[in-house]
Amino acid sequence: MSRQGAREPRVVFGFHAVLARLRADPSSVLEIYLDETRNDARAKDLAAVAERAKVHLMRVPTRRLDGFYGGGRHQGVVARIEIKKTSDSVDEILEGVEHPLLLVLDGVTDPHNLGACLRVANGAGAHAVLAPKDRAVGLTPTVSKVASGAAEMTPYLMVTNLARTLSELKERNIWVVGADERAEQTLYEADLPDSIAWVLGAEGEGMRRLTRESCDLLVRIPMRGEVESLNVSVSAGVCLYESARRRRAPA
Repeated sequence: MSRQGAREPRVVFGFHAVLARLRADPSSVLEIYLDETRNDARAKDLAAVAERAKVHLMRVPTRRLDGFYGGGRHQGVVARIEIKKTSDSVDEILEGVEHPLLLVLDGVTDPHNLGACLRVANGAGAHAVLAPKDRAVGLTPTVSKVASGAAEMTPYLMVTNLARTLSELKERNIWVVGADERAEQTLYEADLPDSIAWVLGAEGEGMRRLTRESCDLLVRIPMRGEVESLNVSVSAGVCLYESARRRRAPA
C-alpha cells in the first residue's frame, strides 16, 4: 500500500493554505509568489511570516500566478512546496500506534470533498486517509487549498485493492466500520472500538457492495430534519469526532 504523490515540488495556493503550510513546516516551502497589487493586511501578514521563516517571497504580476494552473482562484498567492518523504505504507504509519484511527473513502472523486475530508481527518487526529486508486482523486492544488494544510500533513494512501486492504486492517485488530444510511444501528447506539477504520462512500452512491460486505459493522448517522443525507466530509467529521470523543477520559 503506497502513498499517493511523487516527491516533486507541488503548488499550493490561497492565503489560508499557504499560511498554514508556512506555520506548520516552513522548511518545506521553497518559495512564495505574491500578487504585486496586493498590499492589504493579509498580504502584509503573509510577507511578515515568510520573512521570519526566511522563505523567499517574490512579488509578481497576476498573470504569472494564473499561469501556474490555468487561472484558478489563487487569491493572489501561490507557493511551491517540497513534498517530504513520509511513511509509504499503513504498516509504517501505524507502527507504535496503540489505537489507530483511520478514514477510508470509497468513491470520493471530487477534489473539494477530498480536501474537506483530509482537513477534518487531520482535525480529529486520524492517522491516515485511504482510498482505492480506481475510485479516487489525487492530491491536486484544489485539494490542497480546501484542506488548508492538511493535505501535506495527513498521510493519504491510494491502494490497488480496497477489499484486500480492509482485510489487512482486520488482521491488525482494527475494526472496519461503515457509515450507511440503511444500517439498523445509529452511530450513537453502536459499541465502537478504539481501533477503528471508518469507511464512507461517495455522496449518493454510497459504498460499493464488496466494500460494504467487508465491514465488521454498519451504522447510520441519525437525520432529524428533512434532508436525507450529509455531504461526505460532514459525515466523516461526525464519525471521526464521535470516535475521538469516546476516547477521551472523563473530565
